[in-house]
Amino acid sequence: MIFLATKHTLDRIRKNIEKHLGERIILKANKGRKKIVIRQGVIENTYPSIFVVRIDDSNNNPTRVSYSYSDVLTSTVKLQLYKNHNNSNVS
Repeated sequence: MIFLATKHTLDRIRKNIEKHLGERIILKANKGRKKIVIRQGVIENTYPSIFVVRIDDSNNNPTRVSYSYSDVLTSTVKLQLYKNHNNSNVS
């Protein structure tokens, strides 16, 4: 059986991320060639095709990164809520 992502699937992911706007997360992004970046940040905003995360930097220079909902669907990006050492998946 082949599963095809529909617009409805991506909308569900978007709505789930929207529920956690402003919350602290742990972001794991697969950058290819066995390089995985793990950072902490805050879900700053959602748009129809992408969402924006403000990454906490030790130099007080916040960086913003954006990802598409299809990145979450394909597990290229994984988000976990950061709550007092009790992590739960956002999507």
